[in-house]
Amino acid sequence: MKPSPNNYAFIDSQNLNLAIREQGWRLDWQKLRVYLKDKYGISKAYIFIGYIRGNEALYTFLQKAGYVCIFKPVLELSEGKVKGNVDAELVLHTMLEIEHYRRAIIVSGDGDFYCLIEHLLKVDKLEKVLIPNKNKYSGLLKRLSTPTRNILDFVTPLRRKLEYSENEKGSRGTKPFGNPFRRDS
Repeated sequence: MKPSPNNYAFIDSQNLNLAIREQGWRLDWQKLRVYLKDKYGISKAYIFIGYIRGNEALYTFLQKAGYVCIFKPVLELSEGKVKGNVDAELVLHTMLEIEHYRRAIIVSGDGDFYCLIEHLLKVDKLEKVLIPNKNKYSGLLKRLSTPTRNILDFVTPLRRKLEYSENEKGSRGTKPFGNPFRRDS
């Protein structure tokens, strides 16, 4: 048995969650964690998420599923909406941890991570960018992938493997979570 590669995942929870929901399905977060371990050798998976009081059960669930939660305070806007952008936290933690992992998996389709991904490529620390929606992601990310170095993988074709199902035994009663930045989810 060969040793696992000790790769880390850095997950933009809002980008992933909303992109999956736009495609008409819900992600099983436990299945995703297992997939990341099996496919990419992920030993540590950081998930960046807005912190809203009252969602503690969600955060506990994610931690029990094997994620390290990095919280961002959110701002309450008008009409009960909240805003919490986790991009800076994801970039910061990816760089702070760079000496501890072999390679990184960035889970997002957001072009704001272009400079981070470009840097990780330069220092040979990027394994893949896992994009939630194959049909809707930043063109900046496309520029970084070449025929000789394909850095993009997609969640879209994994629906059958990663979709949450209330009736499925493998889901072990897990519940998908809604928009972590909205109180009505």
